[in-house]
Amino acid sequence: MIVPFGVRDFLDRAVTVYADRVGVVDEPDQPAEAWEGLTYGRVGELARAQAAGLDALGVPLGARVAVVSPNSARLLTSFFGVSGHGRVLVPVNFRLTADEVSYIVGHSGADVLLVDPELTDRLADVSCRHRFTLGAAADAELYRFGTAPQAWEPDENATATINYTSGTTARPKGVQITHRNIWVNAVTFALHAGVTDRDVYLHTLPMFHANGWGMPFAMSALGVPQIVLRKVDGAEILRRVAEHGVTVMCAAPAVVGAVLAAAESWEGEIPGRDRVRIIVAGAPPPTQTVARVESELGWEFIQIYGLTETSPLLTVNRARAEWDGLGTAERAEKLVRAGAPALGVTLRTDAEGEVLARSNVVLEGYWEQPEESARALSGGWFHTGDGGSIGEYGHLTISDRKKDVIITGGENVSSIEVEDVLFSHPAVAEVAVIGVPDEKWGETVKALVVLAPGVRVTQDELIRFCKERLAGFKAPTSVEFREELARTTTGKLQKYKLREPYWEGREREVG
Repeated sequence: MIVPFGVRDFLDRAVTVYADRVGVVDEPDQPAEAWEGLTYGRVGELARAQAAGLDALGVPLGARVAVVSPNSARLLTSFFGVSGHGRVLVPVNFRLTADEVSYIVGHSGADVLLVDPELTDRLADVSCRHRFTLGAAADAELYRFGTAPQAWEPDENATATINYTSGTTARPKGVQITHRNIWVNAVTFALHAGVTDRDVYLHTLPMFHANGWGMPFAMSALGVPQIVLRKVDGAEILRRVAEHGVTVMCAAPAVVGAVLAAAESWEGEIPGRDRVRIIVAGAPPPTQTVARVESELGWEFIQIYGLTETSPLLTVNRARAEWDGLGTAERAEKLVRAGAPALGVTLRTDAEGEVLARSNVVLEGYWEQPEESARALSGGWFHTGDGGSIGEYGHLTISDRKKDVIITGGENVSSIEVEDVLFSHPAVAEVAVIGVPDEKWGETVKALVVLAPGVRVTQDELIRFCKERLAGFKAPTSVEFREELARTTTGKLQKYKLREPYWEGREREVG
């Protein structure tokens, strides 16, 4: 028997098994008026009512519905009310400019655009066939209770969401994620993270980003209460952990840093000690950050690796039983690797060291970009664009984005490795290591550094610090101090922008 996978399966189970349990605790300061204390039974009613509302608007099955919003119960419910009933959700990064949002709405061919109240003025010029500002007035039109939505026979190979990447190209690509992609990602993620109905999940991760890594689906199926956080703040995260008994969250390294900083002035015992699991991805964090999570917070650090194109889970690095006897620093050194392949994932590297992946979580393709799709999926493997190596127990170590490898005097230098060393210096708050032109070596290593408040250090001191810990050719030959570093709206360093001034007017293509 083959029963097609569908994203509604996750909510259907929650409604059947946990209908009376509070499933979603909305951000209390939602400008669209918070949906307070939603049981999973109520979430099911809202999803069906949203689907019926789209029917009433004349939005056909397969049509795209774009949502531009920070984390909210309305956005979370839309994963089921839109995708779960045969349409395609386009969750849009709310930090984008009006021009960028307009491009995504137009490129995806969205029939409906839902906008958070705080964004209405900034996005006033973004047009769509049906446009609504999230809130009570829109709810009255968008949600038709008591009316059964039109039937949709689940097709696991149908596109469920289109997630636009914030890559280094001028325009983002629309990643088509299918119902099958979402289903496999959510189930395997929950398995590797050890999720049960005794957990409480905090949405520190933006839901627009790779569908919140699939957590809205996984947590719903297991009846896990989901706490919505609209704005990341270290102290507020600690307060929510204390107030709601949070046990698991996902975060970028910058969020981990914010929590660690807030913990330094937290009064009393750090909440969640020996209880919270924090799952981190986005960039390899410094070794000392991993150690501090364990020693200062008492939380378990789990690292994953993946991309929007892989739904996103490809690897998991969670402390093995064999590491229990290691010290905190030794365990941290092992945890900074990307990890072992998740269930159902096969990895290899090609002759150039690029990491390739095969799995049921790999995207269907890029929306309306067949050439880009063919390039990314050539040879039956997904080409990640990351350089790495595979070691013992299948553990993947990411050495760099292929385009960010610095080749100096014929030697390859991993910028991540150099950044990790510089991060361990107490004066360094942020750092980006890039390659800049050099007449003798062709390219040489440069460090762009943001100093910690109130701390001073010289260029020579940082270079000497690196040379004491790395091979000489890997150490920066220069250090430039900055007030801030260019990042994407999801917090990733934009190294192509950081490199651009140094390579301007040269033959080499930047980025």
